[in-house]
Amino acid sequence: MSALVRLLQLLVLLLTLPLHLMVLLGCWQPLCKSYFPYLMVVLTVKNNRKMESKKRELFSQIKGLMGASRKVSLLELGCGTGANFQFYPPGCRITCLDPNPHFEKFLRKSMAENRHLQYERFVVAPGEDMKQLADGSMDVVVCTLVLCSVQNPRRVLQEVQRVLRPGGVLFFWEHVAEPRGSWAFMWQQVLEPTWKHITDGCYLTRETWKDLENAQFSEVQMEQQPPPFKWLPVGPHIMGKAVK
Repeated sequence: MSALVRLLQLLVLLLTLPLHLMVLLGCWQPLCKSYFPYLMVVLTVKNNRKMESKKRELFSQIKGLMGASRKVSLLELGCGTGANFQFYPPGCRITCLDPNPHFEKFLRKSMAENRHLQYERFVVAPGEDMKQLADGSMDVVVCTLVLCSVQNPRRVLQEVQRVLRPGGVLFFWEHVAEPRGSWAFMWQQVLEPTWKHITDGCYLTRETWKDLENAQFSEVQMEQQPPPFKWLPVGPHIMGKAVK
């Protein structure tokens, strides 16, 4: 890491010193877990407006996985407020998983607004340890803006493969690092140590496409999209699907 990046990181740290002191004292994380769902309610509405057509295009493929029963078991990993529910086709039986229990009341509101879906249960657990879900129990796993904030993306993808049935599909939409060597990537490096505390563990510089390509799915289809909000340090997005 260059000396310039380290110097700028230090300046940002000094400007946000109260935040970092709260982190050191253990006061910040409980507060963040409580307020973060409210922040996500605002941001996901704005994000859905920007990405509506692309999300509909991505999730319309779920219909093709429905058998004669016209039902599909779907796990939403890092479900948040349930912002994706409106894009799922009828016949989806939804299991929601998130490590933050404060999201549940927002999920219930989203389910009440999307009666075409069947709500199975809300599991409070990290994506790295989904032991409450049986092997091969899911037809579909959805993961949107989640792999940026998990502790171990590779382990999460291993768990995704475990819970998917053979031929099951992971649909993903993730933000990733800017190109290495660019000014945008440098600023992501500068802001990341503070950003991850504000956004409940979100890392700006993850090259998630590499994890997906190396996860031993039988097929991975991926395309890149520009970031929806130019004023945020979040980089380009990747969207696509991976087949077990």
